[in-house]
Amino acid sequence: MQQKPIGVFDSGYGGLTVLKEIVDQLPEYDYLYLGDNARAPYGPRSFDTVYQYTLECVDWFFKQGCELVILACNTASAKALRNIQQKDLPGIDPFKRVLGVIRPSTEIIGTYSATGHLGILGTQGTVLSNSYPIEIHKFFPGMEVFQEACPMWVPLVENGAANEPGADYFVQKHLNQLMQQSSTIDTILLACTHYPLLMDKIKQFAPAGLTIVSQGEIVAKSLVEYLAKHPAMAEQCSKNAVIRFCTTDSAADFDAHASQFFGQPVISQHVDLQG
Repeated sequence: MQQKPIGVFDSGYGGLTVLKEIVDQLPEYDYLYLGDNARAPYGPRSFDTVYQYTLECVDWFFKQGCELVILACNTASAKALRNIQQKDLPGIDPFKRVLGVIRPSTEIIGTYSATGHLGILGTQGTVLSNSYPIEIHKFFPGMEVFQEACPMWVPLVENGAANEPGADYFVQKHLNQLMQQSSTIDTILLACTHYPLLMDKIKQFAPAGLTIVSQGEIVAKSLVEYLAKHPAMAEQCSKNAVIRFCTTDSAADFDAHASQFFGQPVISQHVDLQG
């Protein structure tokens, strides 16, 4: 029987925090993870570039037998998902599906807030796309959304400095700048899959009583619901509890960093997207 794993994509390592939660909730499925580390980070890149890179990676997943691909990357979800869903999928294969992390998060995030003032922390690309305010207002029209780009947070995490004193300045700086936009923000969404690794620092410098939400568990629950509502897709995806990890860069480098995101040792292989 052909392997048809669920594809999980990120520009680098952050999507592993989402994959970890998905595997916890749906352990029976096969998964194929791809980090496009050779071209990371996606955050500062243009919409056209992120779209092109993401489409190449999605095409690679389809060639590996995936019927369903999750863009576990906020930048790719913000800058590429809509085009891929509307323009590319009908021509590639109308029965395949590509899902992102923004819609599941925005469908529910408003329920966490009592004040109606919500903070978003994300990469520059995600913030500039304005995807979160646009999507949140579809589900929670009265919600006030305030955003703050944190360009140094991903490098801090990827360089293993998330819990070091050097991270304090950048975490405190961006939390302060977000809270200066509205003192009644009571909920912050971490709109980048790297940011959960900074959770201890964020809680240290965030105002008391603030609710801080990471996306992994939300996305995993949303996928459970999606597969329940789409039994034909659930039936297509293979179930042998096998997880494969791939990277477009050095497998040794990937393995050295990946375990801190996934929570257990990772053994990956290098892949050529054109191969």
